[in-house]
Amino acid sequence: MPFPVRFVIFVKNDPEMKPLKKLFLCAALLTVVWDGAAQFTAAPRKYVDIVLTPDRADWNYRTGEPATVKVQALRNGVPMETEIAYECGPEMLPPDDRGTVGTKNGAAVIRLGTMREPGFRVCRVRVTCEGKEYADQVKVGYSPEAIRPTVKLPEDFTAFWEAAKAEAAKVPMDARLTLLPEYSTPTVDVYLVNLQNYKKGQRMYGYLCKPKAPGKYPVLMSPPGAGVKPQRPSTAYADRGFISLSIEIHGIDPRLDAGTYADLSRAFGSYMYYDLDNRDRYYYKKVYLGCVRAIDFLCSLPEFDGKNVVVTGGSQGGALSIVTAALDPRVTCLAAFYPALCDMEGYLHGRAGGWPHLFAPANRGVTDTPEKIATAAYYDVVNFARNVKVPGFYSFGYNDNTCPPTSVFAAVNSVTAPKEVCVTPITGHWRFGESNEKSLRWIDAQIGR
Repeated sequence: MPFPVRFVIFVKNDPEMKPLKKLFLCAALLTVVWDGAAQFTAAPRKYVDIVLTPDRADWNYRTGEPATVKVQALRNGVPMETEIAYECGPEMLPPDDRGTVGTKNGAAVIRLGTMREPGFRVCRVRVTCEGKEYADQVKVGYSPEAIRPTVKLPEDFTAFWEAAKAEAAKVPMDARLTLLPEYSTPTVDVYLVNLQNYKKGQRMYGYLCKPKAPGKYPVLMSPPGAGVKPQRPSTAYADRGFISLSIEIHGIDPRLDAGTYADLSRAFGSYMYYDLDNRDRYYYKKVYLGCVRAIDFLCSLPEFDGKNVVVTGGSQGGALSIVTAALDPRVTCLAAFYPALCDMEGYLHGRAGGWPHLFAPANRGVTDTPEKIATAAYYDVVNFARNVKVPGFYSFGYNDNTCPPTSVFAAVNSVTAPKEVCVTPITGHWRFGESNEKSLRWIDAQIGR
């Protein structure tokens, strides 16, 4: 970002100075001042890099086995002789070990300890160089394939959602489409979709992208990540031969400008807490049912091939992909990245819970009431994962603090349907392009391409 520059130019009020000469003088001064305020470009990497290397290539240990982490601090790519501060403990919870260690020959080793129960431990490190602090973390898993959920399945879970779907199905879809030439391409038509959802007068929006070439196509629904923010359509899936629908879950026109969305976010950005003490009014009820309504719409299109229905997304979108696949038997496969809303009760049992961290220690005494805990169980992704019947692709990393791997494994381990699990331990709440491409190839295989 360039430095802000204020130009103040004083020109002598000389009646004999010609106007053109004054102009040349101003231009010369502007050039001098601007050249003196060089633009600043952010560095593509840190001045000091911290490299954390567990002593297992897959970052996995059996319960009871000790783990160690090699730490290097690199300045200009060269290992530093320095002191490293560290904290170790269960992920997302207070550390149970801390201290400092000095590097020798540019490296140090930290003992991360072990766990008696399946889960994850984290090692956080800090290095100070020239007065600035640099930090990083690494998480390792202990028998992660054996992690089991803490949340229980309500006895009437299936009956509750079947009744909710039946009631929502009575509401006419009243689909309204608006062609958006400014987003369309020579090969893809883009529409704004406006559907009635959940109850009369309740609307939801989305962007529909359809290949222009005549034919029958598989359909794909892409739910969004968390937040209240503007969206723009992407034709990427349509370019691959899908009819795609990316939905907005709050009933707000996604074309509104960023400033308006910022105001809306401040107004109700904490939607994940709304009516948490009542399972029939909790905010996510309309969201989950809205995903089913999106499938209603896609399957009603004359260009639908009549057999292939895909759902895919990341974070909140990953959670909604699992939920939709469990709720709607028309879904034929799903791809979920680092899903949120998984095993949210984990914190109440001494381990990490999933986003939005409803029951984290900071919320004790506020959200951990019997009514709110009971409601959360009807919306926990684990309980939907238990009911998934179709093939799924699940991808996530260990260094994720938004959707901690303990919570994600609790959900993925609960899936009994065919699944491909793509773990890249080093990633946080993001994914490599290679993982994304792998998911696309997997989806193509599911639909017979």
